[in-house]
Amino acid sequence: MQEMVIYGVSFDLVGKQPIVLLKTADGNKFLPIWIGHPEAAAILMKLQGASTPRPMTHDLVADMLEQLDAQVVRITVTELRDSTFYASITVQQNGSEIEIDSRPSDAIALAVRAEAPIFAASDVIEESAIEFEGDDVNEEEIVDEFKKFLDDVSPDQFAVDDEQ
Repeated sequence: MQEMVIYGVSFDLVGKQPIVLLKTADGNKFLPIWIGHPEAAAILMKLQGASTPRPMTHDLVADMLEQLDAQVVRITVTELRDSTFYASITVQQNGSEIEIDSRPSDAIALAVRAEAPIFAASDVIEESAIEFEGDDVNEEEIVDEFKKFLDDVSPDQFAVDDEQ
């Protein structure tokens, strides 16, 4: 497992689908995950410090966990299967941990609210991450390269070929 940070939320210019871009905390590997519009809004809203008059779904879940004296310990993007990413939310309560199956977008939206670390399984990074070489990371260059990548890519291209 490798720790990840949210590098940003963007849009696939071809399909107009939001993408959350995770970056390895100690490297130059980027993991794009296509997500829904509501989840993109939930992630961006919290990252930008905005709030709503009433709790949205992810806020509600975070509030419920807090009321139950439970904490989100971490979220993990666990696998990529049939062009779909899977994740788990690790919650700790009364000294024991439980794993809860989740879509990555919901897990990330919850992690942002709980200030919990985000991880990705090493094989997911190996299969799907985009790596930028060099010690000096030029953010403008990465954004330009990522935009070019988004112009020509579709979620189906992240499918794993089982016949290899």
